[in-house]
Amino acid sequence: IGMPTILSGRVAMLGQASSNAATLEVEKFNAAGGLNGRKIELVIRDSKGQPQEAARVARELVTSEDCEIILDAEASSGGFAVHEVARDLGVLVMHTCSETSSLSADPKIRTPLGFRCARQGVHDAIVGGAYAAQVAKEKNLKRWMTVSPDYAYGRDTTAEFMEYLKLFNPSIEIVGDVWPKLFQADYTEAITRLLQGKPQAIYSALWGGDLTSFIDQAGIYGLFNEREFFAVNMADYAVLTAVKNVPRGLHSGNRYLKSFPNTPANTNWCNAFQTRFKDLPLNWAWQNAAAVQFLTSAIKKAKSTEGKKIAQALEGLSIDSPFGASGKLTMRAQDHTVVDYALAWGELSGKEPFMKSPVPGSWKQITELEAEWKKRKGFA
Repeated sequence: IGMPTILSGRVAMLGQASSNAATLEVEKFNAAGGLNGRKIELVIRDSKGQPQEAARVARELVTSEDCEIILDAEASSGGFAVHEVARDLGVLVMHTCSETSSLSADPKIRTPLGFRCARQGVHDAIVGGAYAAQVAKEKNLKRWMTVSPDYAYGRDTTAEFMEYLKLFNPSIEIVGDVWPKLFQADYTEAITRLLQGKPQAIYSALWGGDLTSFIDQAGIYGLFNEREFFAVNMADYAVLTAVKNVPRGLHSGNRYLKSFPNTPANTNWCNAFQTRFKDLPLNWAWQNAAAVQFLTSAIKKAKSTEGKKIAQALEGLSIDSPFGASGKLTMRAQDHTVVDYALAWGELSGKEPFMKSPVPGSWKQITELEAEWKKRKGFA
């Protein structure tokens, strides 16, 4: 299995968390005897966060390293490039970090051998929009602005969130948006524009080091004084432990927290990860762990490592998982994307459990609204 990911630069945490989690699950599979004694070799390569390098590395993993499967642990910026390489080479690819909805929702992009084991932007938007709309009603937050990274994930996810926010609360007025570049160092201009817009609430799809830098810089300017901030990617240990002061009125979707789902299975998995790597798992960790669990389950079911046979076994496959809303994850057959994962939003604090009262999302509601969204986008 070849794994292109980001192991250097500002978001190296993505690649480290991803590769650690994948390694942990591969070790479990191999220790249990593999497939009739045949064990998995995980070949990990650094793309440096550059889409063209991600494509080159992915191609090299197949043509030079003889990898039979691609575990694509790239951000959306590189994930689409890897997807096209996998299409061209005819190999099975499992995307584990890209959350841009169109990657699996758009039938023009999908391939028979392409799968996604990562949360999806539209799912987060439905749950987050419903939660934020309720908070807005309770606190009379009518004027909103957004600040999100200027690339596919940031643009798409922000549009989806605001769409559902207004669906659940039509009184919302969006008075402006700001689009800093991915991996930008200085957010002074963005913060100034937000202050000038005088919103009562702000939504952001910034993530990783970009989000921590933005929050620390915005705190200096008093951006969070008397404003509510909704950051979909905040409830992740890398961000929560890096921010100097978690401001009041900060809301987030769950990324990965040991306390949600509040189950022995999730606690035990977190403890095993910490013991093995001396670090806390992140959102990318659970997604890559689940991806390897799906792949190894499908390999056993197919009794083969041939891509087409694994793909057939993956379609509609449900597995026991500590990351499931009800203890299971399913690889949806119709669009090859993971569903039934634990989703919640809530207000954050600066210490464990960080999100004291998570408000879980409803997969019945997610599925119904996602189907309507696909029809409007022409994806159905």
